[in-house]
Amino acid sequence: MKVNLASLRDTAGWAKAGVRLPAYDVAAMREATAKNPIWVHFGAGNIFRAFIAALQQRLLDAGEAKEGIIAADTFDVDNIRMIYGGYDNLAMSVTLNADATMDKEIIASVAEALVAQPKEAAEWARLREVFASPGLQMVSFTITEKGYALRQMSGELLPVVAEDLKNGPAAPRHAMTIVASLLLHRYETCKAPIAVVSMDNCSHNGEKLRGSILEAAKGWLAGGLVSEDFVAWLSDEKQVSFPWSMIDKITPRPAPEVEKMLAESGIEDMAPIQTPRGTFVAPFVNAEKPQYLVVEDCFPNGRPALEKAGVYFTDRDTVNQTERMKVTTCLNPLHTALAVYGCLLGYDLIREEMKDPDLVRLVRRLGYQEGLPVVTDPKILSPKAFIDEVVEQRLPNPFMPDAPQRIATDTSQKVGIRFGETIKSYLAEGRSMDSLIALPLAIAGWLRYLLGVDDKGEPMPLSSDPLLADLQAHLQGVELGKPESVGDKLQPILSNALVFGSDLTATPLAARIEAYLKEELAGPGAVRATLRKELPA
Repeated sequence: MKVNLASLRDTAGWAKAGVRLPAYDVAAMREATAKNPIWVHFGAGNIFRAFIAALQQRLLDAGEAKEGIIAADTFDVDNIRMIYGGYDNLAMSVTLNADATMDKEIIASVAEALVAQPKEAAEWARLREVFASPGLQMVSFTITEKGYALRQMSGELLPVVAEDLKNGPAAPRHAMTIVASLLLHRYETCKAPIAVVSMDNCSHNGEKLRGSILEAAKGWLAGGLVSEDFVAWLSDEKQVSFPWSMIDKITPRPAPEVEKMLAESGIEDMAPIQTPRGTFVAPFVNAEKPQYLVVEDCFPNGRPALEKAGVYFTDRDTVNQTERMKVTTCLNPLHTALAVYGCLLGYDLIREEMKDPDLVRLVRRLGYQEGLPVVTDPKILSPKAFIDEVVEQRLPNPFMPDAPQRIATDTSQKVGIRFGETIKSYLAEGRSMDSLIALPLAIAGWLRYLLGVDDKGEPMPLSSDPLLADLQAHLQGVELGKPESVGDKLQPILSNALVFGSDLTATPLAARIEAYLKEELAGPGAVRATLRKELPA
């Protein structure tokens, strides 16, 4: 059997393979969406297919919705062409349960999949048509933190953004200018309200998205390329809202063992691919079962009834508290610490790291002892219960093929939130930082990781990061076996508030981070020795 529309008629075959099928008429859903689009999503990757698209499928299955989602990608044409276009916009979702069982389902809630680039004329015209539809309620995003960034580490505009602001909204290339251009088209046509919703793992994600979109629009305004009235409309959250959200679900790269299991069930053509842009995708997505989505209920043109699919809708303060709980304490900092140390110590699976007592001590201290004391309880989710689930069930899940190398991607875009917010809380509350050990160890571990040499002293590949070249330039000359080579090379990194959210050199942590890094540079095996020295059993 193959994942395509024609195969959905073989209900007996899919039932034998243990695969749940859509309980609605897919053709009717697509027709309804074409006539009345309600939802566009940018960033058509794994978490979208495994979580967000599955939410809308729950509503469609229950008869609570008629329309699906229009998926769009500003970055990778081949993801749309090969993974969506090659499988009739269907996806195989595999949930990896901690009890060794797997739940399989075909997700069919994506009505269309479009390349969001002006050079793709037909698809760009279709997107403009969708944005001109008064019934469009929301535009959502899972494009990772770096997708919102308009500026380099120096504070200067990225070259592509500078060109987009100069050239105007007709042919944008950056994700934020593309969306700003589409919103301009909505303003020039129907002027209907809309919600623009970040569902990415970053602090104050709605604020970041709003800031980037408005900066693009104001850049065009300064060049006389758009009107003041458009910027005023875009700035009015009664017209264009930017709800904050907190999302949580681990969706690792497609695992070979899952592909094999699908093949043994008689499901063909599930092999992963790596697109020319470096995106690693497959016709299936594997993910853990736990999932959380908390969204600020601010939708000026209405929204799907996603609360019936398990989404928490609440006020901005509660979203902020749940996001801080997860991103700054209960999951993301632990993930990043495991990522950099896992790479240094030769691990290729997070679940295997959770069998390492040194790393377990690191993340337990980072979460329970150093993070929880400064986290506000959001009430709708318990911080203690959340971190218990993470440490005891989610990270050690023996069937989760998540890799530290994946988590280490774009770490420069994450440390300011995952560690920086806790540091800010300590400063704001006047707390002593003398108790912070795991947090500066995590930052020191990241700096040690950036050298591209593992704890055995052997070359180690590094995951992609937009600031990798800049950071490595600052660390030029730092060598394993020569702790003194650190010199004053950390100053421009640790003092950069764009990276850490504040100037760490103005805190006692900078000296501690430097000391830990020097310990980890003593020679082969020094990373392991430092963990054991600073966090003894």
